[in-house]
Amino acid sequence: MSIKSSHYEQLLCEYSDRLSAISLLKQHRSYLEMIPSLRRPEESLITIPLPVVKVRQPKPLNESRLTSPNIQEAIQLPCDLAIIMCDPEWKIKLGSEILIFIHRPHEDFSHLLSRWRQTQIHLDKDYEWLMPQTEAHMLSEGGEKVYPLFVVFENTLDRIKKGLKGADLPYIVQNSIPEGSEEMLESISE
Repeated sequence: MSIKSSHYEQLLCEYSDRLSAISLLKQHRSYLEMIPSLRRPEESLITIPLPVVKVRQPKPLNESRLTSPNIQEAIQLPCDLAIIMCDPEWKIKLGSEILIFIHRPHEDFSHLLSRWRQTQIHLDKDYEWLMPQTEAHMLSEGGEKVYPLFVVFENTLDRIKKGLKGADLPYIVQNSIPEGSEEMLESISE
């Protein structure tokens, strides 16, 4: 059985929810331990599906100016979900950021890895997150460290899993799609 668009869409929808994102992180213990408060985990992270960042780049200097203002450009990152850590008490963003890459239909290893590499290039500059409306008040400057997590399916080609392991990139295998969700998504799209 091959990966269907509905499988990808279901996981994107599922992990956009904070509690589901926490259950995803439970499958990779070192990332679960990054959550600032395990007593209040749903208040300790923000999920941003198909995230956008504002990248700041210095404008080239010209002869009439000694300083150069920054140019801001909004870029959609090629990851599927960003999980941003925040302090549940102070409601401020913290330094760790986890980026989720869900294996897409017809995507081979080089494409999946390329999405991570492109994300690294974009986040190597000064950036800030475009936050969800409910968290728009938070300072959203780029984090201290960005961590990737790849989500593959049971029927993802073994070479992709082997490639991720060989590249020393963390991944989890999604064993199944919740029953009925595939049919529900297909009926909505018709």
